[in-house]
Amino acid sequence: MQAAVFDGQLRVVRDYPVPVPQADEALIRVSLAGICGTDLAILRGYADFRGVLGHEFVGVVEACADKRWMGKRVVGEINIGCGNCHRCTMGWREHCAQRKVLGIRGKDGAFAEYLTLPVKNLHLVPPNLSDEEAVFTEPLAAAFNIPECINITPNDRVFVLGDGRLGMLAAQVLALTGCTVTLVGRHPSKLELAQRLGLVTASASDLKQDAADIVVECTGSAQGFADALAWVRPQGTIVVKSTYHGEMPQLTSQVVVDEIYIVGSRCGPFPPALRALRQGRVKVTPLIEATYPLPDFPQAMEHAGRRGVFKVLVRP
Repeated sequence: MQAAVFDGQLRVVRDYPVPVPQADEALIRVSLAGICGTDLAILRGYADFRGVLGHEFVGVVEACADKRWMGKRVVGEINIGCGNCHRCTMGWREHCAQRKVLGIRGKDGAFAEYLTLPVKNLHLVPPNLSDEEAVFTEPLAAAFNIPECINITPNDRVFVLGDGRLGMLAAQVLALTGCTVTLVGRHPSKLELAQRLGLVTASASDLKQDAADIVVECTGSAQGFADALAWVRPQGTIVVKSTYHGEMPQLTSQVVVDEIYIVGSRCGPFPPALRALRQGRVKVTPLIEATYPLPDFPQAMEHAGRRGVFKVLVRP
């Protein structure tokens, strides 16, 4: 099969072995995959991954021991726990110390014609969703993890920092809670799109210190965490969604003196993400910037890495 492989350099391989599903796995033909900031970070050394990139996908099951899944259109959770450790038995497989992560850690990913995943990781795609909508399930689930990590009330003032792909999704999800959400960005064209999606926006220069009860950091930049510290009120909460290749700024005495809560948030629940997409409560297709065929994957990655770009998709 064709596959986009990173082994220190990025290349498209035309004779990569088709993965063989284990007894608890399904073989999935990938219909569409999305490029994420994590994929770009891997090229810079994040996670020290080698193999087929990609973890956002929608596809069709082509082989599975459980015949009920045959021919079904699916999306899939990306963390694969060992199943035996304390964390896995407690239901925390995304924190299993021995876990594999699709396209990120020890498991070939979605920028290929086929991938394998455990059946327990799969979710059926509602028939009324297009592939272009369904491919956003994984990053949208990550946005839905935010209200699972912290309590958000209608009285809260929430800033979402970052007007990119994740920031747009997170702001839409948080708006569903009834709180006052402001998407903070630096790109007028992106903020204009956010406004068309019904979001309240602001540029960084418009904000005052201590203006937010909760700040959600989605910039993908270490500077975003410093900005979050500037804008959160004493005893407020910072939710960190960005992953960085390199070190975050050191925590300052402000965190202690102002008693600021810092919460990390990573993957999230697929069912509410699929429901929101099916019900049209979150809009994703306006975020699609371009779609490339798999042989043009290096050009797709270059496009996705440009400043100000939204979502770039790959069609095997």
